[in-house]
Amino acid sequence: MVGEQGGRDAFITEGFDNWSKKGSFRKHMGNIQSYPHKAQEKCDLLLRKNQSIGEALHKQTKLKKCNYEIRLRTTICSCRFLLKNALPFHGHDETEKSNNKRLFIEVLSLIREDNEKIFKVALQNSPKNEQLTSPTIQKDIVDCFSKEIIKSICDEIGKNVFAILVDESSDVSKKEQMAIVLRYVDRLRIVKERFIGVVYVLDTSSLTLKAAIDTVFSNNNLSLAPVKGQGYDGASNMSGAFNGLKSLILNENSSAYYIHCFAHKLQLVVMAVAKKHDDVKEFFEQLALVVTVVCGTCKRKYMILEMQKERVASEIGIGETEPGRGLNQEISLVQAGDSR
Repeated sequence: MVGEQGGRDAFITEGFDNWSKKGSFRKHMGNIQSYPHKAQEKCDLLLRKNQSIGEALHKQTKLKKCNYEIRLRTTICSCRFLLKNALPFHGHDETEKSNNKRLFIEVLSLIREDNEKIFKVALQNSPKNEQLTSPTIQKDIVDCFSKEIIKSICDEIGKNVFAILVDESSDVSKKEQMAIVLRYVDRLRIVKERFIGVVYVLDTSSLTLKAAIDTVFSNNNLSLAPVKGQGYDGASNMSGAFNGLKSLILNENSSAYYIHCFAHKLQLVVMAVAKKHDDVKEFFEQLALVVTVVCGTCKRKYMILEMQKERVASEIGIGETEPGRGLNQEISLVQAGDSR
């Protein structure tokens, strides 16, 4: 029902001059169904805290925030479990119809199954743009874990002295990278070596490596002043007397004594001794020829692989070879080098 207009149009068109007559106000208000009464009722409802628009929006926002925190906490727990056990996150098929969505989604689903509170807001029951399962979000969480771990390592070192170990190489994608390790003695007088990261560099020149080290130290509030040792291999860009990384750091800190990497020295010594022994030298020469013959062409490589598969299958059939997880796997042959 639509309310009726009470009284006359004194307040709108004619003007009101009967201030001494209180009844005129009541007459203007009209009955309970009039417009003024309806407006006053709506105003009273709007002013009630529990029924106001602001309170309704606040409740909705607070609920969404709570659900988001539950999803985020669950995602962080899944990432922490996989990182702690050095397990891969992804698989080739993570769609809804996949029977095995790989570890990250499977661990998330496992946590969700036994917790009704998480089940209601995670994965399929969450908004499509807030599931917190994308690789970008996972990388951000992993990066946060990395920063916290490096921060704890730097806090453990404190103002004490330490040594820096650096080595550079290229990864499978042919990108140059530099690994940085800090060596120090903790409060219990135990020698520790802590890996603090891999830095991608455009090249492996000494200036580029030095700039990358400065960036890493600056980001973690470290300084070259407490560095009392530096260990690298014997490459000229690392241990060069004039323009090597060793010399660049010594220019800033003369107490950062350089020590040639003992593992690299041992490799070089073993290779030098092996080359002086005729039988060992001949063995490696024959091995190099085998690698060249096997890996020379893809056709020859696949032919040998098929022959190997048939031989293994035949031996398993007659009981000469035992089957099992991790057994009878294909391996690759790599050309020998001075340190391999």
